[in-house]
Amino acid sequence: MKVSIIAIIFLSLYVGLGQLDALSLKTGLYSPVFGGAVTGLVLGDLKTGLIVGATLQLATLGVATYGGATVPDFLSGSVMGTAYAIISGRGAAYGIGLAIPIGLLLTQMDILARLANTYFQNHATKEAEKVNYKAVERDNLYGIISWVLSRAIPVFIGLTFGATVVTAINKWIPSWLMNGLKTAGIILPAMGIAILMRYLPLKRYYPYFILGFALMAYFAKQFSLLGLALVGFSLAAIYVIQKQKSTTSTPSENVAKTPSNSNKEIKGITNPNESIEASRIDAEEVEFDD
Repeated sequence: MKVSIIAIIFLSLYVGLGQLDALSLKTGLYSPVFGGAVTGLVLGDLKTGLIVGATLQLATLGVATYGGATVPDFLSGSVMGTAYAIISGRGAAYGIGLAIPIGLLLTQMDILARLANTYFQNHATKEAEKVNYKAVERDNLYGIISWVLSRAIPVFIGLTFGATVVTAINKWIPSWLMNGLKTAGIILPAMGIAILMRYLPLKRYYPYFILGFALMAYFAKQFSLLGLALVGFSLAAIYVIQKQKSTTSTPSENVAKTPSNSNKEIKGITNPNESIEASRIDAEEVEFDD
């Protein structure tokens, strides 16, 4: 199967826009599951795209880039992995096995994009010192170029020579290595979930976690992921409603719950009348100098 030039250009532009989305709006275009789904839809095999993209999405759970940190580019990996899986006709497992090393390799392109962007930012700093705010705006927009090209060029080249690349991979990569990559594709989602669990408040909400695990472990044939998600959403909604009820009470309840000031001790005096009388006596004993 050959990929049309229109599809190649579209997918190349998509990964570029996806990278910009990851840096700004975060609408979801940057996520691997979207990349796999869009690629599968364009190439006529949505199911394979969803499997490849969703697997890589699980691998990214709990992983984020902060400051200058760089993470694997699983968006581009999901696009090319899905395309190679469809081109070769060998299924989603094959695409996942290729998407992982592709995502790791394109980490270097992320570093190159950051390095190229420093040129525009340094120039913007100089223009800011000259109070040339128009030039600063232009330099910040020029920074888009390096980010888009760092993703679009590798995907364009990879899809243009897709059939040749797949043939070379099948010819030169031994079966044991490909099996190892497929195994890594199975393990990585579990690692992503484990990393995410590290930051979830499981000690507080462990009953919900156990319930979800039990439903999928013992009733997998009756429950789909969508059904489990709906159950989780319902439990979350019930928890929020109960939390709001417990924190919101009527004024009469507040009065009933608030201890009366008459029962409080003021400087060892339990009776408020005694407190007022003591204050009056203290005021009479104060002497003022003429």
